[in-house]
Amino acid sequence: MASWNSFPLEITYQTLGWLAFVSWSISFYPQVILNFRRKSVVGLSLDFLLLNLTKHSSYLIYNAVLYFSPAAQQQYFEKYGYEQMIPVAANDVAFSIHAVVLTAITLFQVFIYERGTQTISKISIGIVSVVWLFAAVCVFVALPSHSWLWLISIFNFIQVSMTVIKYIPQAVMNFMRKSTEGFSIGNILLDFTGGVANYGQMATQSIDQNSWVNFYGNIGKTLLSLVSIFFDILFMVQHYILYRPKKTSGINGKATDKGNNDPLIDSSHDHQPQASNV
Repeated sequence: MASWNSFPLEITYQTLGWLAFVSWSISFYPQVILNFRRKSVVGLSLDFLLLNLTKHSSYLIYNAVLYFSPAAQQQYFEKYGYEQMIPVAANDVAFSIHAVVLTAITLFQVFIYERGTQTISKISIGIVSVVWLFAAVCVFVALPSHSWLWLISIFNFIQVSMTVIKYIPQAVMNFMRKSTEGFSIGNILLDFTGGVANYGQMATQSIDQNSWVNFYGNIGKTLLSLVSIFFDILFMVQHYILYRPKKTSGINGKATDKGNNDPLIDSSHDHQPQASNV
């Protein structure tokens, strides 16, 4: 197993890794707190939550096995070379555990808070069902030959796939509602910070080892950051430019803030209160 050539780069790697972990971990809380304060999950895509739980669960399996299993690590070295370093750090495992727990808590809020007419689509249920059935088949295929690296690469592929599609329902919902009300922008800003720090961590390791195997040896982590950063930028554009809350006029964001029991009330609610009571 390879060791660090530069102590400063090793410290930088650890610092960026934990910065990504802290940013990504804290990013779950603004949405949980927003749901709690509003007593509503209206505006938060339920499809996004279901796909996100599948994504983080599969990512946890990949990270935990590669980090803790000597057999999986041995197969990794045999494939990529013994001079390489395992592309999973302790903060990756810690983040995955934390992500599964917080996503599950957010899903629990769906059942106890107002969600309006929002439901989980049959498409998302079908996708998740097929994904876990596929994963179960792969487990039975890998067992006889002990192909652990191949198996966790399947889970890595699943988490990348979920990352690619999980944001789509939320982006579409924002577009259809012409609003980001109910979807925490704090989550996005912290997620963006984590993605940039994660890339910095991987680049630091590659510079120290004078090898870019770290990027394509853990393609899931690479694509995860790319896709996440892309959608984070999209959501920031939606929130701050396209569907920016008009605080001074009291419409959109302000109207829904005051209507905890019905966060989807549109701007006409502020201008026609008497008409609705006649």
